[in-house]
Amino acid sequence: MAANFLLNTRDHKFILKEWLPTEQIFSYDAFKESYSVEDIDMILDQAHKMCREILAPTNEEGDKNPARLVDGQVVLPESFKEAYRFIQENGWGSSNLDHESGAALPETVLTAVNEFMLGANPAFVPYVGATTGAARLIQTFGSDKLKEMFLPKMMDGTWTGTMCLTEPHAGSDVGDILTKAYPTETPGVYKIKGTKCFITGGDHNMTENIIHLLLARIEGAAPGTKGISLFVVPKNRINEQGDVVGPNDVTCVAIEHKMGLKGSATAMLSFGDNNDCYGYLVGDPPDEKGHASGMAQMFQMMNGARFETGLMALAVAAVAYHNAAQYARERVQGRPITNPKGDRVPIIKHADVRRMLMNLKAHNEAVRAMIYKTAFFIDVLLHEQDKEKKAFAEAMVDVNTPLVKAYASDVVWPLVADAIQVYGGYGFSEEYPVAQAARDCKIYSIWEGTNYIQAMDLIGRKWTMKNGQVFQGWMAELHKTIESFKEQPEFSREYKILAEAFQAYRSIQKTAMGFYTQQKYEMLPLFATRILHCTAKLYCGALIMEQAVLAQSKIAQLGEEHYDYAFYRGKVEAARYYVRNIVPEVMTVAGIMADADTSVLDVPEESFEY
Repeated sequence: MAANFLLNTRDHKFILKEWLPTEQIFSYDAFKESYSVEDIDMILDQAHKMCREILAPTNEEGDKNPARLVDGQVVLPESFKEAYRFIQENGWGSSNLDHESGAALPETVLTAVNEFMLGANPAFVPYVGATTGAARLIQTFGSDKLKEMFLPKMMDGTWTGTMCLTEPHAGSDVGDILTKAYPTETPGVYKIKGTKCFITGGDHNMTENIIHLLLARIEGAAPGTKGISLFVVPKNRINEQGDVVGPNDVTCVAIEHKMGLKGSATAMLSFGDNNDCYGYLVGDPPDEKGHASGMAQMFQMMNGARFETGLMALAVAAVAYHNAAQYARERVQGRPITNPKGDRVPIIKHADVRRMLMNLKAHNEAVRAMIYKTAFFIDVLLHEQDKEKKAFAEAMVDVNTPLVKAYASDVVWPLVADAIQVYGGYGFSEEYPVAQAARDCKIYSIWEGTNYIQAMDLIGRKWTMKNGQVFQGWMAELHKTIESFKEQPEFSREYKILAEAFQAYRSIQKTAMGFYTQQKYEMLPLFATRILHCTAKLYCGALIMEQAVLAQSKIAQLGEEHYDYAFYRGKVEAARYYVRNIVPEVMTVAGIMADADTSVLDVPEESFEY
């Protein structure tokens, strides 16, 4: 079987039960009557079992029998429909938005569940994720009427949802969209006319209706993003009781033929070809200046999708790692360099294979630490009553979001390449799972705003939010974490590297500010991606080192004979590897920026013809 869902849950349990203060999350009103830390093993074990038995078998079918457009309707594999119903009916899907039910999981725990699901079938889960994001948007900004009309059937999975931003001519320049909204005689109801492309889950035959959260400009509104409004546009028209009553002039005109994620339908949709498409305005119409609130509202869904994209990248990298590690233990080839005439050995005995596996393991654990720490802060932001703690959590989420999205989705591509290399020639064959992983993962650096956009968001917005106070607070928290290692003699070398990297990052900021004050504006985007990577590497290094300190204390407590010794020792060595081999790249970039090489800007455009 080409697709092979292989994912060990031990690191997730370590994060949720030993590293993060998950008990704080379970103490909030939304969860205190339903869950405790003691429930984590059961929740994760059940989720893993569901993914292994229900979801994972759909992965290969979706890859071999991709989404098809037949007579204007996208057709998915039958197994997708069955899996979707099971997930929604058993509370693993969009029903987690309903915190009044007493069954909803906190984001911190749900992140682990979602990682399992994404690892089991990365092409399937976006149908659930987009529905959750769209429902949350209505839940946050919609009127009571819109909530009554749409939320019940979106939360129980009867209907799915999408996010409709991109248009063929505009791409990432959302402010240039041409989709228009025209008021009707019914307040809050508008006729919609336009075209949207690259819409994940934009059409399919899994559910009777698809609810599009769509950006459009009301006639007379201001140009650019300031004049954009948000609309709820169902594929099929419904009455006020929520019953489908007929088509809403929404047509799927094409789906993309992609290199990966083939079971995920990426659609081009046309709204109002027959002047008969109606949408519901979310919030108020544009003010007297023509300014609307659609982009501000949509950012909630966009930022949620960015977090989820980083998690998707981690899930694919993690499954690729576990498959490569298993293969390396089983594949016998070559002899030890220390004994060329000895018996042939499993390739995991060879140093370069071990290097690649450690590179995978360390990156996965470092990125997972960053993502789950961010999920923890999301829970605090959503449920904490203390205003100061809530504000701190919001600042951490604001800064971490572009790091989660861009760093995770940039490193997954070379990490999967390492997994393929471990397999050797078999890795390049579709009969083995890492080939599909390579095809599936590349889109993540492009989805939800290309990673260059995330990098510019970091240095152009997050660095300067509230006169720089937000990022200063983030840096202060990072510095406190790094300084906590100072009194750990067994990690003295790692502490020195992190401390040096922290100062190097300060010099990166200083150099960037120099570019700005000297009006060398093009130098900032030239280094933006590398700055984001440095930010994430420093943050991930501090977090994985924090985990290593905890793991080392467990080793001292339990001893080398304990069954968990290998896990804790692996945490320590993975952290050492990441800090000693990856974090020093921050110092390298600091030196490159100080040199201020302009060859990229100086080369004639004609030179790129050769």
